[in-house]
Amino acid sequence: MNYKVALLIPTLNAGSPWLEALESIKSQTYNLSNKIIIDSGSKDNTINLSNQYGFKVKEINKSEFNHGKTRQQLVELSEDADICIFLTQDAILASPDSISNIVSAFDDPQVGMAYGRQLPHKNAQTLESHARLYNYPAISHIRSSEDISQMGFKVFFCSNSFAAYRRNALLAIGGFPTDSIMGEDAIVAARMLTAGYKKAYVADAIVYHSHTYTLVQEFRRYFDTRVFHEQNKWLIRDFGKPTGEGFKFMRSELKYVLKHKKSIILNSVFSLGAKWLGYKSGKFYKKLPKQILKRFSMHSFYWK
Repeated sequence: MNYKVALLIPTLNAGSPWLEALESIKSQTYNLSNKIIIDSGSKDNTINLSNQYGFKVKEINKSEFNHGKTRQQLVELSEDADICIFLTQDAILASPDSISNIVSAFDDPQVGMAYGRQLPHKNAQTLESHARLYNYPAISHIRSSEDISQMGFKVFFCSNSFAAYRRNALLAIGGFPTDSIMGEDAIVAARMLTAGYKKAYVADAIVYHSHTYTLVQEFRRYFDTRVFHEQNKWLIRDFGKPTGEGFKFMRSELKYVLKHKKSIILNSVFSLGAKWLGYKSGKFYKKLPKQILKRFSMHSFYWK
């Protein structure tokens, strides 16, 4: 089918990878009806390059940014779109057909959202490579409310680093949350499944996207993850606890490291420890003063 598709990207100082991302967008075989960014205060060449590559640009103050709120603003700017596709500024489309392939998931009228496969960047290190290969398999699948009882918390996993939404379905479930520290994509996925929509994972819609985190960054990222879980306890109530997922990831990472690069086994142990400590600490975020929250959080802008 021929859909009107809007490509939507929040940006802030996208840096040198932005040109590669823009070139990967330019090479797509699917004809996009609209390309929009909301930029929250870039001081580099992000806005100029975006204009050169045909993006409409809306600028906001850095203090106004929120993962869900800003993406909802992008949805509202794409009024004539059938499908809204989100990328992050550091995601590089890996094939000229990446957008075409993710759009094809919506030929099933029950699919409300879809997300693509993320492969590690070509220069990615061992731990970041494992994280992407663990979470993004080579086989596509579709999830519905019927899968909740078997999969529990894992059923609404997705990522706005490369995700697409049927716009009318997104608006029907209330759009993106405007007050969550992170996980706006997971909240929407959970609401869509509950409302009877399907969620598609499209393995041949591929981007290169990965990060190398320090131990401090791993702590902060998992601190925020726990804050997200504490703020959205209805997810645990309705879908079940993420029991055992952390241990599965740990076993998988250690096995991967022993197979591919034994010399960094201590790096892996310390990284897993930082994740565990961050996640445990996040449980007590309501008891911590704002200055500590800003130091512990990867999203310090959230704690105003």
